[in-house]
Amino acid sequence: MIILSIETSCDETAISIIEAVGDFPTATYEVIGNALFTQIDIHREFGGVFPAVAKREHIATIVPMLEMALKEAKITAGFTPSLNEGEHARVHELLSRENGLADQVISFYQSFGRPPIDVIAVTTGPGLEPALWVGINFAKALSYLTNASVIPVDHMEGHILASIFDGHHLAGLQFPAVALLVSGGHTELILIKEWGHYEKIGQTRDDAVGEAFDKVARLLGLPYPGGPEIGRLADEARQANLPPFATLPLPMLHSKDLDFSFSGLKTAVLYAIADQVLLLEQKQALARDFEDAAVTVLTEKLKTAIEQYSIKSVILGGGVASNKRLRHAINSLSSPQLFPDIKTYLPELSLSTDNSVMIGLAGHAHLDTSLTPQEFAETIKADGNKVLGQS
Repeated sequence: MIILSIETSCDETAISIIEAVGDFPTATYEVIGNALFTQIDIHREFGGVFPAVAKREHIATIVPMLEMALKEAKITAGFTPSLNEGEHARVHELLSRENGLADQVISFYQSFGRPPIDVIAVTTGPGLEPALWVGINFAKALSYLTNASVIPVDHMEGHILASIFDGHHLAGLQFPAVALLVSGGHTELILIKEWGHYEKIGQTRDDAVGEAFDKVARLLGLPYPGGPEIGRLADEARQANLPPFATLPLPMLHSKDLDFSFSGLKTAVLYAIADQVLLLEQKQALARDFEDAAVTVLTEKLKTAIEQYSIKSVILGGGVASNKRLRHAINSLSSPQLFPDIKTYLPELSLSTDNSVMIGLAGHAHLDTSLTPQEFAETIKADGNKVLGQS
């Protein structure tokens, strides 16, 4: 089976082509084509992702990413179809919200032909709705032209599967499992009782932890995205054994639930700076103090979840999963001193940020929910606020 997967939930435009042999979750996967365009440099001047700009860039790059993925996969159509007037009009109708994309798709189709794909997997949420719509409507047009069925995919489920993917297979999870999903838009604990059965047992009540990293980085005068910059300065502070700059709070550490809060931690950093012009060593120390506080809260809440639900497998997913301090803390959970019987799973760094490989994996997990081109075009909409494990 050939799966074409599409990811446009935020500021990465990604297309993958995956060959799947067998049934989920024991299938063998081969990523035969993978193309990604990141908009980080474009959004850096805004200090964050600007939705209208993200949409514009997705429209400009999604067809080139498709062409790149097909070229890498060495897939050829073998014929050049023509479109009649009605088909031409239908493509323009499906892509009416995405200015200029219909002409790109038609030009691609008439020069390349019909890609021999079996199914299309596309992110439908959560994410920035203007960005999501580009991928969704692109999938509608492609499915119409290829007659391939379409699978709507939850972006966060994709992060879970990316974390247990070794490049060819998914790990054989022991249940119950818990996933800590951490990104610029999400901080949540997801209980996984068995494949496909998710329950949200904890979430942030305000800022996501990735958002807090970005905001603290802005306070320190660091460029977007802030997470890697905070991590870099924090590492330098530890190597230099710098003394603490500030005593920061550990929000909700002792609450009687599994929820998080990071807004107050960000505010505490603001008060600690108090309009000072910080020297480099002070920035390094404060970055470390903030990172330590955030990682401590995340890890302690995860420990509580492990104990409360008798967890056997722990998964870390999302963009903040690339943070070295957090990765070390999660891996340490399976030590003899803590939970020697659990297994921890972390994504490869290339799969921690948004990507389309994870969307293809999640699509394969839900083949039974695939829709015909007409069903997908008529029923599927972008859902920016979608929450995994919540009906």
